[in-house]
Amino acid sequence: MQLFIMRHGEAKNFVEQGCHDDSQRALTTQGELEAKMMSSWLQKMQVTPSHVFVSPYVRAQQTCAITTSLMNTVITTVDFITPEGDAKQVHDFIDGWCSEQQTAVEQEKIEAEKSLLIISHMPLVSYLVAQLTQSVQAPIFATAGIAHIDYDSEKMHGRLIGLVSPSDLC
Repeated sequence: MQLFIMRHGEAKNFVEQGCHDDSQRALTTQGELEAKMMSSWLQKMQVTPSHVFVSPYVRAQQTCAITTSLMNTVITTVDFITPEGDAKQVHDFIDGWCSEQQTAVEQEKIEAEKSLLIISHMPLVSYLVAQLTQSVQAPIFATAGIAHIDYDSEKMHGRLIGLVSPSDLC
């Protein structure tokens, strides 16, 4: 399975936002542009995940809406993929989801999922890539950056293919 892990686009700081609730921070105009750029990149790469898991935080939800606007995908908000989320818990969740998908494929003769997109935050996205690839180094994500992992759900780990950010596309 091809796994794509995305950090949300640039968000307003607390002063701009006018509130101190991190979960309510919205995207800036730049963040919206970043999400649009990465959506175009996903389309160019012919990445069409049938499922997206997204953080409940406003900036991640906005990034998801922009990024998936031209995709036919199921979007599920997952309350534990927040900045403070536990990478091991998310890894276990992905493995459980993959197992359920494999069972459905075997029992119902449906087509296997080819890709999955997760939209969340730093530092979770960095720790998650390290967890999924069994790496000692966690990559640093630019806003709206996407890590591509070739994930083997039977072995429950993958290989980092690359990390792309909006600045790479300019």
